[in-house]
Amino acid sequence: MRAPFSLALPSKGRLMEDAIELFSAAGMPISKLGDDRGYRGIIAGMNDVEVTFLSATEIAYRLREGSIDMGITGEDLLREHIPDLQERAEISARLGFGGADVVCAVPECWIDVSTMSDLDEVSMHFYETHQRRLRVATKYVNVTRGFFADCGVRGYRIVESLGATEGAPAAGAAEIIVDITSTGDTLRANHLRILDDGLVLRSEAVLARSRLALDDTDRLHISDLILDGLRDTI
Repeated sequence: MRAPFSLALPSKGRLMEDAIELFSAAGMPISKLGDDRGYRGIIAGMNDVEVTFLSATEIAYRLREGSIDMGITGEDLLREHIPDLQERAEISARLGFGGADVVCAVPECWIDVSTMSDLDEVSMHFYETHQRRLRVATKYVNVTRGFFADCGVRGYRIVESLGATEGAPAAGAAEIIVDITSTGDTLRANHLRILDDGLVLRSEAVLARSRLALDDTDRLHISDLILDGLRDTI
């Protein structure tokens, strides 16, 4: 038996609320099955669509694998977890909510470091002085490597962050960070500042389709219906 078309939405927080509101405003109200904590849902009038509520990160993984047809998640997560994004998925629409920037930030006391070029110079001097590379704390390993390569910064190593990345310099775990921020308040509270050209990625919630769904005529048709229904509300 053919599996139903699978649409994944974030399972909690403001992203989930905004996604459900978006579908409701477009005349495609979503109802959760069971209680409000359930992880399955339906779209009124679209019996061939199965809604699944997953973490935003898992949605990115599932789109990469092709185990869901369509999903809403952050662009930052797509680009981090699907390095070959163009081959695996398509960003079909940017949704206008969930906005945040992935940025490169350094300690405020680094008064001579304003650009990524300055950072490259500092990294070489740092190695000569300390016999080790600058440490960059981040959850965005792939995005950081790509951005630093584009900027020509070489003398660094990544320290994968599992907790509050902005606290890594103060804790002595790293010298600089690449992290996501909405207002910059947390960075300033930790005495960090964004480099003048340190915007790595301007992210927001996006609606993405897996390439496998795009290659299937029936699934492409269903995803087009959903996308067309949302266009006037985006």
